[in-house]
Parts: sequence; structure tokens; C-alpha cells
Amino acid sequence: MKIKTGILAVIATLAAGHASAAVLRLECGAPGPGQDVCMTSAKEWAKKTGNEIQFVATPNDSNEQLALLQQLLGSGSDKIDVLQIDVVWPGILANQLLDLKGYSKGAEKQHFASIIANDTVGGKLVAMPWYIDTGMMYYRKDLLEKYNQKPPVTWDEMTATAKKIQDAERAAGNDKLWGFVWQGRAYEGLTCDALEWLSSFNAGTIVDPSGKISVNNANAAKALDTAAKWVGSISPKAVLNFAEEEARGVFQSGNAVFMRNWPYAWSVMSQDGSVVKGKIGVMMLPKGGAAGRHAATLGGWQLAVSRYSKNPALAADLVMYLTSAQVQKFRAIKGSFNPTMPALYQDKDIIKASPFMAELYPTFASAVPRPSTVTATKYNQVSNQFWNAVHDVLSGNAKPTDALAQLDGSLKRLSANGTWK
Repeated sequence: MKIKTGILAVIATLAAGHASAAVLRLECGAPGPGQDVCMTSAKEWAKKTGNEIQFVATPNDSNEQLALLQQLLGSGSDKIDVLQIDVVWPGILANQLLDLKGYSKGAEKQHFASIIANDTVGGKLVAMPWYIDTGMMYYRKDLLEKYNQKPPVTWDEMTATAKKIQDAERAAGNDKLWGFVWQGRAYEGLTCDALEWLSSFNAGTIVDPSGKISVNNANAAKALDTAAKWVGSISPKAVLNFAEEEARGVFQSGNAVFMRNWPYAWSVMSQDGSVVKGKIGVMMLPKGGAAGRHAATLGGWQLAVSRYSKNPALAADLVMYLTSAQVQKFRAIKGSFNPTMPALYQDKDIIKASPFMAELYPTFASAVPRPSTVTATKYNQVSNQFWNAVHDVLSGNAKPTDALAQLDGSLKRLSANGTWK
């Protein structure tokens, strides 16, 4: 494979050996299990069709990635044909993406209707679901059994269990153990975590489906106060700079009792050589008290075709292949990527590889969406203001009630009192 460079740093090239081969540039994400399985499937498509794939590297940070894609698409660049887009980006990028309805041949009917609705903007199918994510709670089965603790149902129970095991293990010499690790950095991951806290306390979803700003309420303040008390107690202060991989690193090294993360972490932590292999339990995220609910933020990624692709039909064909049942099954088994097709949650091979997929299916099917549809092109600003307000509370720089009141005013100015167009 030749290594090429350019504006997006093309990291690998696969030529099918045909003189008339078309060249398609595909974004496969950051290095790791996701990139590996993406490349494997793309190579299969290239071999079958006699075309050429160039794998394109973009920033790992999703905010930086979006900014780069907006720059490229805004300039009409053909430097990328097939791109990954976050579940909250269709409304932002829709005008620069190809309508896939003319190429899908009804394949969208196999996917969760809610995700297809998310990927349909102005009647155009601007992306196809690739995999779905929801927040999940991982825990150390061996440690809960050792201390005769049951998987917690509420956040208060989780806090008490984490503290009990943390204190007992430290007293026994394991001074590196923490009770709970999660994503506390001021970025989109914190929006996801904090939205789960709010929803679990029945505090709404920042902006409701009608466009009304709903974040400034007593339940939301209680949710943030609960989380702030974890920092420095059952969570290290360094959690305020944790993203997904930092949290996984602590948990996988055996130094945490509980961890909030996405499904991908299961396959990574279950590999040979992992300190916690065989010791991991998975459960729904806790409720915000007896009157609360189990809430998990909807995440996931889609594949889309740039309007500026020189080979739109081939690019669409590649998207349909990569999002097919065959490839989604492969991705689920090899990388614990949750399929976007309900039928695959009954597949015996998938359930054997990742048992939690069947157990937590209700969570995947009823995940809490971020308010990206109603806030449209302003979603990034909404999320940025939300995660910064939450981070101020977690850092001890603001009281929950003050931070939420200030956020309420800021969002009202941004929306012109509820008008998000």
C-alpha cells in the first residue's frame, strides 16, 4: 500500500488492479478497532467491484472533525467521497450531502425508524445508519461479588457501592482504585453524559422537541449536584479532563469499579491481555432515584456521500455495502458496534460475541436523542454552552442553580426566544 499525504493525510491506498478503476476516498475514523473493521470491509468492496479505495485520516476529536468537514464541503472540495457523520450532524451538513434515496432500493426499511428519521432532512435521505451507540454502565463483577453488592439501580446506590468498595480496596493496599470514571472533559462527550443525568432525574433534554428551552429546573440542578459530588470522592479530579479513552484506560487497568462508556469498550476490554477480561459486567445506567428513569444518550455514526464526489453512484454503492446487514454483523462481532437493524439483535453469533446487546436492546431502542433536530444548525452552539455550564459546576466554579439560570438566558438569546431557524 502506498502512503500518500495531502490536506486530509491519506493514510492508506488499496488498488484493485484495474486500469479503469475509480478512486474513492473514504474516512474510516481514528486508529483502533473501528478503523480496522472499516478498512477490512472497504477492501472487500474494492475487490468485488474492481475500484480503488483511499483511506483518509481526519481529526480524532469530533468537533475538530466537523469543522474540517464543513470547511471541505463548504469549498466544494472533492477530497473526500464517503464520510462519517455523527448522529447530530445531518441537519448541519444536509445541504452538502447526496440524497441517497435514489440508491438505497428500500434498504432504509431494515434500520431503526428513529435513526432513518434522524438521517432524513427536508425529505432527503442524507445518510445511512452505520452503528448505533448508547451510554452504558460497565462494572467489575468480581469486586461487587467480593463485597456482596448488587448492581445498583439508582445513582445514589451506585455512589454508595462505589465508595464502599473503593474505601475497602484502598485499605487493603489498592490505593489506585477509584469508584467511578466517566467523560468529564468540556466537549460533546460531557453533553452526552450530562444529558443522561438530566433525563434520569426527569429533568428534560435541554431543549424540548417544540423548541422550548427546558434546562433550568430543580431536577436538573439536583442531577448536576449529584454528579459534582463524585469529583474528588469516587471519581478522580482528573476526570474533568477525561474523554472515552481516558476512562477506559483507568477501568481496563483494573483501577475503577464503575465506568460510563459506549459499547465499543466491551470488545477492547475483552481481548486477551486485558486485566479485566472476564471480570466485566454491563448494565443500564442508573435512575435518578425511585421516581427517575434509566436514560442513555443516543449516539452513533452514519455514512454519507459528499455532493461534490466525482463518482456519486459508486460512493453510494460503497455506503450501502458498508451499512448492509452482512457488514453490520461483522462489525458487531469484531468490534462490538451496535447494529442499526432490529433483526440483528436476534442473531446468535452477535449475541454470543456481545451478550449485552440482547440484554440491553430496550436501551438501544429507546435512547434519548440530543436536541440536534430542533436546534438544527445551532446545535453545536447549544451543546457547547451546555457542556461548559456543566463543567463549571463539576469544577466547583458555579452552583448548579446559578449555572442553569445563566445557561437558560444564554440559550434564549441564541434561539431568539425559541426560534431555532
